[in-house]
Amino acid sequence: MEKFNEIIKGNTPVLVDFFATWCGPCKMMHPILEELHGRVGEKARILTVDVDKNEALSAAYKVQSVPTLMIFKDGELKWRGAGVHSAADLEKLLEQYS
Repeated sequence: MEKFNEIIKGNTPVLVDFFATWCGPCKMMHPILEELHGRVGEKARILTVDVDKNEALSAAYKVQSVPTLMIFKDGELKWRGAGVHSAADLEKLLEQYS
């Protein structure tokens, strides 16, 4: 599997979902992310990061609540938001960085 830092350095936008298995809103995001993947296809990557299994990464990005979503491109954090977002809203955000 590719390393997180290698993935976010690409010129394809990467949406990262920091989630927890015990989090209700995070469970709501799962089908939304699947729908989003169907909408954007290869134009963007979608990663999920379990905060309980990746504590160092979560701490490095100061994730204090879940779900926290971030968009990276060329290694730079372009957008950050917390809570549940619609597939349409996330698609519009990703299009800005395509």
